[in-house]
Amino acid sequence: MITEKDFENEIERFLLEEGGYVQGKNSEYNKDTALFEEDVVAFIQATQPKKWARLEAGQKANAKAVLIRALCQELEVKGSLDVLRHGFRCYGKTFQMAYFMPNTSLNAESAVNYAANILKIIRQVVTEDGERPDVVLSLNGIPVATVELKNVLSATRWTVLDAIKQYREARDPEGKLFAFKKRTLVHFAVDTEEVYMTTKLAGEQTYFLPFNRGNQGGKGNPPVEGNVKTAYLWEEILTRHSFLEIIARFLHLNVKEKKVRTESGLRLLQKETMIFPRFHQLDAVRKLVTHSRENGAGRNYLIQHSAGSGKSNTIAWLAHQLSSLHNIDDKKVFNSVIVITDRVVLDRQLQATISQFEHKDGVVQKIEQNSQQLALAIAANVPIIITTIQKFPFVMTALSRQQANGLNVDITTEGKQFAVIVDEAHSSQSGEAAMELRKVLNKDGIIAAVMAEFLDDEDENCLSDEAKKQLFIEAAKRQRQPNLSFFAFTATPKWKTKALFDEPGENGDTPFHHYTMRQAIEEGFILDVLANYATWGQYFKLLKISKNNKELSKSKAKKEMMRFVNLHPSVIAQKVEIIVEHFRTTTMHKIGGRAKAMVVTSGREAAVRYKLAFDEYIKEKGYTGIKSLVAFSGGITLKEAPEKEYTEALMNGIREADLPEQFATDNYQVLLVAEKYQTGFDQPLLHTMFVDKKLSGIQAVQTLSRLNRCANGKTDTFVLDFVNKPEEIYKAFKPFYEVTELGDIPSNEKLDELAATLDQWKIYFQQELQQFSEIWFGAKQKPTGAEHKQLNSLLDKAVARFLAIGGEIQQGFDDLSELKTERQNLFKSQLKSYLNLYQFVSQIMDYSDDLHEQRYIYLRALQNKLPLDADRNKIDLSKDVVLHFYKLQKRSEGKILLGEGRAYPLKGATDVGTGGADATDELSNMVQEINGIYGTQFTIADQLFFEQIVEDALANDEIIGAAKNNTLESFTVYFADKLLDLLFKRMQGNEDISNQVMSDDSLRSRVVKRLAKQIYQRKD
Repeated sequence: MITEKDFENEIERFLLEEGGYVQGKNSEYNKDTALFEEDVVAFIQATQPKKWARLEAGQKANAKAVLIRALCQELEVKGSLDVLRHGFRCYGKTFQMAYFMPNTSLNAESAVNYAANILKIIRQVVTEDGERPDVVLSLNGIPVATVELKNVLSATRWTVLDAIKQYREARDPEGKLFAFKKRTLVHFAVDTEEVYMTTKLAGEQTYFLPFNRGNQGGKGNPPVEGNVKTAYLWEEILTRHSFLEIIARFLHLNVKEKKVRTESGLRLLQKETMIFPRFHQLDAVRKLVTHSRENGAGRNYLIQHSAGSGKSNTIAWLAHQLSSLHNIDDKKVFNSVIVITDRVVLDRQLQATISQFEHKDGVVQKIEQNSQQLALAIAANVPIIITTIQKFPFVMTALSRQQANGLNVDITTEGKQFAVIVDEAHSSQSGEAAMELRKVLNKDGIIAAVMAEFLDDEDENCLSDEAKKQLFIEAAKRQRQPNLSFFAFTATPKWKTKALFDEPGENGDTPFHHYTMRQAIEEGFILDVLANYATWGQYFKLLKISKNNKELSKSKAKKEMMRFVNLHPSVIAQKVEIIVEHFRTTTMHKIGGRAKAMVVTSGREAAVRYKLAFDEYIKEKGYTGIKSLVAFSGGITLKEAPEKEYTEALMNGIREADLPEQFATDNYQVLLVAEKYQTGFDQPLLHTMFVDKKLSGIQAVQTLSRLNRCANGKTDTFVLDFVNKPEEIYKAFKPFYEVTELGDIPSNEKLDELAATLDQWKIYFQQELQQFSEIWFGAKQKPTGAEHKQLNSLLDKAVARFLAIGGEIQQGFDDLSELKTERQNLFKSQLKSYLNLYQFVSQIMDYSDDLHEQRYIYLRALQNKLPLDADRNKIDLSKDVVLHFYKLQKRSEGKILLGEGRAYPLKGATDVGTGGADATDELSNMVQEINGIYGTQFTIADQLFFEQIVEDALANDEIIGAAKNNTLESFTVYFADKLLDLLFKRMQGNEDISNQVMSDDSLRSRVVKRLAKQIYQRKD
């Protein structure tokens, strides 16, 4: 292929010979109606002869004109997509304009009508304005797509960008052929390398989306042996069956409504967008549906789609198609599709999308009330059910309540199959709620399997028949259920998620389908939040002021020292100053002056202190146009004011529930958060993030990704990180940049090893496990008051032994209580590891072991009885150390390059901990060690310099007199003038630090406050 005409010839040849199309002619096109009118009539005559005969009998020779006029009127009002799906009215009759592939082969007439669809390819159609698109595709006389082709091997060397330019500059968006939704539904710009598409022409404002397969995790298309890279467009996408399916099951008109206040009052504005699936969306849904049709239920699929992938639409399309899916024997594959999500937006998306495919009620039901509503929906075989995972543990109770009230409602799962679509898999598939979902949706299947196992059981575990049966049921619900298929969507799969959802994709490994973060960034659907990343280091020196050089746990003391520093008022004040000034000089001018920022704090107390310092600094400076909100859970008091409780609502002056909506307004610009709004918060105007918290793994990715949403005018993002290093952020992001790899999966032997380790502690004994299981399962996990007493009595024995851990240790240790605490914490850690590992292993392996199930149930209860914190004595160093120096300094700024290096596979916690007592040391040594780590950027000369300034001031009678006769605030103002004199006296040999103080207003202000306070405190 050398010319564009050669390119056109090859596409036309394929579609005519192999794609199921018919050759069309330019002469068949009516410029006035923008239709191929003869095809319209021919299709109706072939598929609806009786309706045509009636129309012709009444209208005689005018029948065609009347029909075309009625069709044009409805195309103008409803658009071609609606008319193709639902037909149009003409003289009291509904004429269908297309017949789509039926769900089953049971209706022969449907198959005949489907075969009667007329798909044509027409080259160089001349419009009313003389425009000549390279290719037009029509369905039963209605133009549905245009294609502009460019060949990079031609003499012009034009590319897909020239095709896009041609659409923007040379195609009239108001012309009959190109007008939004009235005729053509999609427009493709194509060359031999890439494909782009749009559903709405708008001149220079036309927005084209890439429609490429992706290449090795990035944008573009891979090379194809013996063909051009973009051949998939006409060989896969535009073929007869494929394109008809897209029109029938994918394309939809998205309508967004927004209330706008005008001079005449509130107006409701509507924005319509025609959604054509992106390549990865189409590919994922088709492959999942095909695999389900061929393999049935009992599969676990992982779909790793990045933010910006259009996941809501993908889930909506998948849910709708699975709900009507039939296998090759015309049997329905799934009785119901259950969508597990916490997102309100997904519910709305599902309802809106499916309503365009199904003109009937009852297809989708959202469970808004309680578990009883969920139980009724499952029992009624509602096609698509939207709910949260938390409602499933209470379904059986709801059913019992219904039956007690005389209502004959039951969930019969025998012979039923369910598809479970999980939105954000790692947050929905952990814990007992997920097990209860399996138990509810395969209630009858589990009981049947348990009864078979019960008859074959030969173990002598001393349990009664009823207890043994209930134990088997409890164990069975953890395992995979043959009537359930899970479709798990996430951008950041955890290790457990990768292992649980293990259906292999095309490369023979999980995930089943992927759309990478790298591709989303390169294609422009999300922003690269690591493109502008600045890290700041903190350098400080602590002084020990207490005379008592007490010995403390090293890890706890160091942690408390860092907490002391990070919550210190002067430290937060310095960070607030940097945050506010950066926002004012840079952030607030981004996105057309609409940009917002988020400050991620280390915890609730930090969030409160940040809010107080932030508002104080703004007030002190008299700044306007910058106002903050704070987000944290519960209430908190500060040590210096224990009588006052701070809450989010009180500090903001608005209800918690109103925060997202209020932050979206122009009234607020900065959001200070502590463990809230770091995941799932979608605010496209977020441009800058200030991080004052240690981040790692998925938490780092999810937190920083709050910035990646696109918005009009948003071209970049910025992160200023006070805590984390670039290499740490790289390590967190790298596994999720492309396809996430999975590390080793633990074996049954690892679980046995951990169980043996726990047994050796002698905290509990086998007889007690059996006694507990007999009571628990004998009561069907609903113990009465008397049974509660017996269970507690058994657990109390173990708690007593736990509290006695370390009693066997002989004298000779400096701190027996510390060693006992460490051993108790070790047991608790191993217990938690066992519970997590058993819960995981029991889901991925056919692993049935009565003793493990008994131990699991017992230890789960014991965990709740053990003290929450074996060491409640917190270390308070506020009276032992003071902050002597503190300085923030930029360490790095630039782009963190995720394309370099390789990601290590995700690993799970499978090793048995050995633990040991935390080492202790004297406080003075630990202060010295901390200073050695964080004081390296303060030279000895720097430290001595400021100490000499203080000593010089203390020796100056005038300065001391001013300190004694004024308040600290007044003395600080006075000292600001004297500081320059003191600097000049000591400048020789200290030029660098002196110049820095004199030239940096911010630094000088902090130095004045700091030194004035020290002098004031020592004036006597």
